[in-house]
Amino acid sequence: MNLFRTDLGSTAFLLDVDGTLLDIAPTPAEVVVPEPLRQTLSSLWRLSGGAVALISGRTIEEVDRTFAPLRLPAAGAHGAEVRIAPDAAPVRVDGELDAELRRRVAALALPGMRVEDKGSSIAIHYRQVPDQERPLRAAIDALCENMPPGTVEVLPGKAVVELKLPQFNKGTAVRRILAERPFAGRRPLYIGDDITDQAAFSVLPEFDGIGLSVGRHLPGARLAFTTAADVRRWLERIVREAQDVA
Repeated sequence: MNLFRTDLGSTAFLLDVDGTLLDIAPTPAEVVVPEPLRQTLSSLWRLSGGAVALISGRTIEEVDRTFAPLRLPAAGAHGAEVRIAPDAAPVRVDGELDAELRRRVAALALPGMRVEDKGSSIAIHYRQVPDQERPLRAAIDALCENMPPGTVEVLPGKAVVELKLPQFNKGTAVRRILAERPFAGRRPLYIGDDITDQAAFSVLPEFDGIGLSVGRHLPGARLAFTTAADVRRWLERIVREAQDVA
């Protein structure tokens, strides 16, 4: 892909994880982080003055475990937690999803499905049983019909459906990150691959930001990469060109 040049001194790199930096795997635990990607992200973080953040539906703890020993600024659980400095403690939003709703959602999981309860949200992954998507979604919609308006939001994703508190998303995470140094005052570049990333794309115009998608052209994205490997190669090229100039 022939993309624009990127000024590392004035850009904030906001990068989704699964499907964007990393290839999708049968289960999250099976995702592999190529060692060259760790080196690229580490160099990009250093060359940009620390303005690189990972944005994920995973918790920050899980992101750290996946990329270990590399730690970066991050937003986890779809914006429920944000960490500006790599060694700082994450700041979480207040509140948890109704406990009884989480229990009832978890009870919908069939063999082959995986439940992920994050407190502020709960997800059911069905990649191993894709034929169960329609009945699962119907059952979750039926549960949510009985909830008071504005108390829960349903997020569809790639072989996953997640229920969360409505007061946060990847867009609110982007705003929180861009309010803090070294991100403040920079032009955000956000790369994502899924419906959940559209919340981030929607706030980019507030900061004259640029959105890029992966695998398909999502609303709010300027251009689309074909695969996560293309994203990795592009970031490698940015780092290599910056190092050649230095």
